[in-house]
Amino acid sequence: MPTLGVYIQVPFCASKCSFCNFSSGVERSNIFDQYTRSLQTEITGLSGFYAERAIPGEILGFPLDSLYFGGGTPTLLGAERLARLVRTLRAHLKFSESVEFTLETTPGSVDAALLQALGGLGVNRLSVGAQSFDDHELRAVGRLHSAADTQKLVARARQTGFTNLSLDVIAGLPHQTEASFRGTLETAAKLRPEHISLYLFEIDEKSRLGREVLHQGDRYDAATVPDEEFMAEAYELGRTFLSGEGYVQYEISNFARPGYESHHNRKYWKLDPYVGLGAGAHSSDGLRRWANQVDARRYLEMLDGGHSPIDEWRVLPLEEQIEEFCFLGLRQREGIDLSGARQRWGSDRVKPWEDKIQSMAAEGWLVRDGDRVQLSSDSYLVSNEIFQEFVSV
Repeated sequence: MPTLGVYIQVPFCASKCSFCNFSSGVERSNIFDQYTRSLQTEITGLSGFYAERAIPGEILGFPLDSLYFGGGTPTLLGAERLARLVRTLRAHLKFSESVEFTLETTPGSVDAALLQALGGLGVNRLSVGAQSFDDHELRAVGRLHSAADTQKLVARARQTGFTNLSLDVIAGLPHQTEASFRGTLETAAKLRPEHISLYLFEIDEKSRLGREVLHQGDRYDAATVPDEEFMAEAYELGRTFLSGEGYVQYEISNFARPGYESHHNRKYWKLDPYVGLGAGAHSSDGLRRWANQVDARRYLEMLDGGHSPIDEWRVLPLEEQIEEFCFLGLRQREGIDLSGARQRWGSDRVKPWEDKIQSMAAEGWLVRDGDRVQLSSDSYLVSNEIFQEFVSV
């Protein structure tokens, strides 16, 4: 039987970082109780909401082996609200004996008592938004924490008994230099987290800093954002450095000590079923995708009015299923297995993509060994351009 991943979106932050392009925001704390109640209403009403959209309810019977609270900053809800959500989930979904339970947190937003409470709830993996270990860079993008706060959080988490920690770091922040970025990598490695995510700052219209860079503005220290050449060099530096520290790059942006790869995120890349709860959360059973209303207040209104929060829903055309199999699977170091694709969709359906793969392998962008296909080592930096080649072959 397939297993299920559940993602719970908590779209609230203590402050909005200038580089953030997620649908999260700063709200008064009195919204937290209402949001928690709405999440509970969504969980208890899932079967009915799915029936309204003709989404097969069998996905809700799969054993849950991955639970991820993301955001935003989920720890803003506090221990009591988080406990209510976990109890509601356990009452309505079938939990496996072993569950990877990840909770995202920001340094400074969790104390020793909350860490103890999280462990009691079953949280066994913390994803910490360190972003940088240079205080100048952190202040420039509006982070409320310091490098020392991150180090204290890691120490407290270890003392509490957490044995699976992940740190996020970003290349391309304002004022960042090769020396400061190397310092961030070195400090992160000294903390010996089990997992490190290395992201490149995305310059797009969805973030305040991104808009300033695109329009050559000077707010948010936009003029000090490093150029594309720096980004490329920083990414390669990160890959080399982390490999030397014993971290295996199992996905384009993710590095882990052996055995500590993110089980939850792998569900996305492997097209495994997952259910998203909360404002803006996405779900998929491999054949369909659906998403909740992204605006948090509208999400609350819909559930308070007895309505489904599902705002978008569609069946994936077969061609799009194969596209996603290719470009999501190729994000992983292990790549994709064409024999599995043929069994799932048929040789004739897969052939156009297989022809594209053969062509790109001949050009050196992909490596093919029998039916196993992977990105070449030199292709990681241009992976988005490669993935685009698989859209509407």
